[in-house]
Order: sequence, then C-alpha cells, then structure tokens
Amino acid sequence: MKVDMAKAALVALCVVLFSGCTMFSPVDISTKKYVLNRIPLDLPKQQTHSETLLVLVPETDPIYGTTQMAYTTLAYQIAYFSRNEWAETPSQMILPLIVATISNTHYFREVLSPPYFGRHTFALRTEILELKQDFTSDPAMLQFTMRFYLSREATNQVIATKDVSVREAMREKNPYAGVVAANEAAAKVLRELATFVVEKAR
Repeated sequence: MKVDMAKAALVALCVVLFSGCTMFSPVDISTKKYVLNRIPLDLPKQQTHSETLLVLVPETDPIYGTTQMAYTTLAYQIAYFSRNEWAETPSQMILPLIVATISNTHYFREVLSPPYFGRHTFALRTEILELKQDFTSDPAMLQFTMRFYLSREATNQVIATKDVSVREAMREKNPYAGVVAANEAAAKVLRELATFVVEKAR
C-alpha cells in the first residue's frame, strides 16, 4: 500500500512539474514588423535631360498614416492587426522607393527629396489613399491606391494628376501574405508613377 501511495505521489509530482513547465514557459507576444521595399526592376531607360525633380514626402489618408496594418472583413469597416505592423509608416517606406524608381529611369539629371528644398524643375506630390488587406473577397485582396500630382516649379502649377489603384490577390488569408501582395502591388504602382512622370515632364 505504501509503495502504491509513493508511486501515486511520484506521478502527481511529475504532472505538477510538467504543467509548471508548460505554464511558465515564455509565450510569444512579440509584434512582427514588415516593410515595403519592392520597386520595378525593368523600367525602360530614358535619355537623361537637364531637368531635376523634387519628390515630396507622400501624404497619407489618416486611416493609413500609422504603422498599424489595416484590414477589412466587412464593407465600410477598417480594423488593425494586433501583432503585425509596418516597420515604418507607409509614407516613410514609400518615399525612398519613389526616388529610386524614378532615378532608375535616368530621365532626370537629379531626383531630390526632403530635406532638400532648393531649386528644381518639377515637383512630385503623392497621396496614399488606400493600403489594406481585404478579406471580403475570395481570394483575399490587397488594395493599394495612390494619387500623383506633377507641378512645374517656375509656375507652381499642377500640370498633371493621376490616380492608380491596384488589387493584388493574396496567396493565403494571413497578414504575411498581405505584405507579400503589398510589395507586388507597390512595384506595379511605382511603374505607373514612373511612366506618368516621364510622359508629363516632356
């Protein structure tokens, strides 16, 4: 009887120790951070001109002007992931991508961005209107919408505007698939932007 009680006590102790290890093991509550860094790589090369372009920091709809990653599961509703977010705001991430993309066309003698505010031939202002993962469709889609304004510095007048909206299919219904789709969409939007700027600056 004593042996049985000792065995039972040993089993109970093992159960307690095992549960304690599970109970006190660290839980991963860290926030995953993601970036936008894709640019179109096969832009047609242009003859370089003497003009310079100033790319201003993109303006952003307040809904997307945050590192929080937006998604929707119902029409007219926006929510944010709790453990997945952008490493920087979309505006901060997209600015260097715009500069790199337009520089890669070789059309302008120089492509500038803040803090530079000296003389320039053209200025490019952009707005991020939408950047969200849309789970209301099947497959889920990444919606990325921007608006472009090109102005001539000498007259300070807008000479052309354009809206570009891309819906990129997500391979899975999770935040990371949305990030992959966002980078693919960004490359397509930037290609449209480069074409727009080169055509309207002629």
